[in-house]
Amino acid sequence: MKMRKTLFLSVLFVLVSSVFSSVQAQTPNAGSKPSVVAGEVASVNADKIVLQTKDGAVDVVLSGKTEYKRVPPDNPSLKAAVASNFADIAVGDKLLVTGIVSADKKTVPAKAVYLMTKGDIAQRQTKEQEQWRTRGISGKVTLVNPQAKQITVSTRSLMGEKVVVLTAKDDADFRRYAPGSVQFSEAKLGTLNEIQAGDLIRALGDKSTDGATFTAERIVTGSFQTIGGTIKAIDAAKNEITVTNIQTKKDMTIVLGSTTVLKQFPAEMAQRMAMMQTGGNGVRPPQSANPQGAPPSAQNQTANQPAGQGGGMRGGGGGSIDDLLDRFPNVTIADLKVGEMIAVSSTQTASPDRVTAIKLLSGVEPFLRMSQAAGGRQGSGRGQDAGFTIPGLDGIGLP
Repeated sequence: MKMRKTLFLSVLFVLVSSVFSSVQAQTPNAGSKPSVVAGEVASVNADKIVLQTKDGAVDVVLSGKTEYKRVPPDNPSLKAAVASNFADIAVGDKLLVTGIVSADKKTVPAKAVYLMTKGDIAQRQTKEQEQWRTRGISGKVTLVNPQAKQITVSTRSLMGEKVVVLTAKDDADFRRYAPGSVQFSEAKLGTLNEIQAGDLIRALGDKSTDGATFTAERIVTGSFQTIGGTIKAIDAAKNEITVTNIQTKKDMTIVLGSTTVLKQFPAEMAQRMAMMQTGGNGVRPPQSANPQGAPPSAQNQTANQPAGQGGGMRGGGGGSIDDLLDRFPNVTIADLKVGEMIAVSSTQTASPDRVTAIKLLSGVEPFLRMSQAAGGRQGSGRGQDAGFTIPGLDGIGLP
C-alpha cells in the first residue's frame, strides 16, 4: 500500500495539471471554478463513490453524464487515458475526479473520473523498483561541478568503495527531500545547484561499461545525518526513543514514523565488518554485541556468511549494501532495550534534539565501540568519538 501510494503521488502532479487545464478550457461559466479531487476509493455504490483524500472523505456523485477514463500510471496524461466505465472501479483504486466541489468540500458532482487501478499501480511499481535496482546508483556526493553538470559520487558495495562521475542529462529530473521529511512523495523539485558535498544521492540512468561514469535522467538527493547512541528510555505508545548521543553526549529523541525501517545487524557480521573498517589496527569491538532480548533470528541469520558473499542476494557480483540490509531481520520498538546501542539515519533538521528516523539499526555496538576507541586514541585519552560508518545505514531508500 505504501509503495502504491508513493507511485500514485509521483504521477499525480502531472495528471492534475493536465486535467485542470483541460477543465478550465471547457468551463464556459467564468463564475464556476472547476476543481480536481484525488484520492483512494473507500466504497463504491451505484450512484456514489466515497473517495478518501488527504483532507478527508469526499462523496463523488455520479450521473449518466459522468465520463470514465483509465490512465496508465506509467504515462500520466490526458492523451494516454482510454475509455473506461463505472464497473472498472473497485475499493483501493486511485481516482482523480473533476467537478465543482461543494462549499463544505464534502461533495463533488463528477464530470469526469480518471482511474488508476491498484493492479496497474502495483505492476508499475514493481517495474519501477526493478529499474532503480538495475539502472540506478546510490552513494555520497563528494564533489559538484555545476558548469559541467557533473557530480562525483562515492558508492559502496560489498566489494568495496568506488568513485563514479555522474553527468546529468539536459532534461534530467531533480528531486530533493524536504527538511524533516523522509517521504519520497514529499520530495520537492530541485536543481543541480542545491546539491552539496556530503549529500546522499540516488540516480537513475545509464552506467558506462567500466562503471566509472553514469548518465542520469532522474536524481534524488537529500541532506542526511547518522546518529549513534545508547537507549535511555523507550515510549512505545508514542513510538519514541530517548538516546544519549555518543558524539555530543546529549540526550535526544528518536521518533519512529510509519515508514521507518527497523533492522537488526547480525552480531557476528557486525563484529567482522567493524574489524574490517579498522584495517587491522588493533581496535577490537566487544565480543558480545547482540543485546539481551534481541530476536533469536538476528543472532543466526547471515552470521556465518563471510562479508562479500551475497548468499543469493540480489544483484550478484558483490551486491549493494542496501540489498544486504533488506535481508537483515526486522525488529520492532518492543524488541529494543534500555542500555542497548542503536544507530539511526535521518534528514538534517533545525532541531538537533529531535529527529524522525529513516532507518534504525540495532546490533551496531561493534561499530560504535570501534568509533569510541579510535576517538580515544586520537584525543590522547580524552574520550572523544571519531566518526563512524555503518553499512546499509547511510543510503536513500528506493523512491
